Amino acid sequence: MRFTSSCADCMYKRQEQKTDNTQYLGEIKAILDNRSETITSPEISYAFNKVHEKYFGSFPSYADDKKRFNDLVLSMEDTLRKKIKDSKDPLATAMVMARIGNYIDFGALDDVNEEEFLSLFENVEMRQDELKTYDSFCKKCEKANSFLLLTDNCGEVVIDKLMLEQLSERFPNMNITVMVRGGDVLNDATVEDAQYIGMTEHFKVITNGSQIAGTVYSRLSEEAQNAVDSADVILSKGQGNYESFAGEGNHAFFLFLCKCDLFINRFNVPKFTGMFVEE
Repeated sequence: MRFTSSCADCMYKRQEQKTDNTQYLGEIKAILDNRSETITSPEISYAFNKVHEKYFGSFPSYADDKKRFNDLVLSMEDTLRKKIKDSKDPLATAMVMARIGNYIDFGALDDVNEEEFLSLFENVEMRQDELKTYDSFCKKCEKANSFLLLTDNCGEVVIDKLMLEQLSERFPNMNITVMVRGGDVLNDATVEDAQYIGMTEHFKVITNGSQIAGTVYSRLSEEAQNAVDSADVILSKGQGNYESFAGEGNHAFFLFLCKCDLFINRFNVPKFTGMFVEE
């Protein structure tokens, strides 16, 4: 997904809110002004992070926020699992719930509010306009031997695990691989988080080999590139993965909430509308 001028303006304003250091902001502006036509938002953020470390040192850790939301959703796990199993279509319900988990995004939202997050679970029905994509997804899973999930945020990955439980039950023929970030970036899930929430006990977990809040194929490790190349079905979670992985020639399904103006305007939907897209 191409990086737009509106994205550049938004990202620069967010940096201005952090500091009035003119040298720092000058380097940030230079990155934006001299960007390549093919660069993605996660790559820009990665470049920003390097400049931040130069001027201010390491970023404050998101460890407390990550644990707080992992623990919050873990405390909901049994209730959500029962609600999924009791629903008319457990896989569809689990996918909608996993998409709701995409709300927990400290990169896209200035305020990640627990009450607002919990309120999104009031409606876990897949919309009628998404059923064609869902049908295509299921048909491809029926024929598939390998499935790759590109994960996004902490807390969210707990519900991803519930979704994968339903997926493996419905399509036992598929070998499932889960890809997490290769290092700490924002509140995105890493191997340590996957271990903490119990994902590694049931599914193969690999890293993308990169400390970028997205899936940029050229920056993936050899293992991660092989996982992408060999997957019969790819499901990508979150805005960052959509921004960096969509439009790259991969047949993939994308599941995310529209949280910023770029996505709200692109899909012409209200904020926090869930999207299920096949490319």
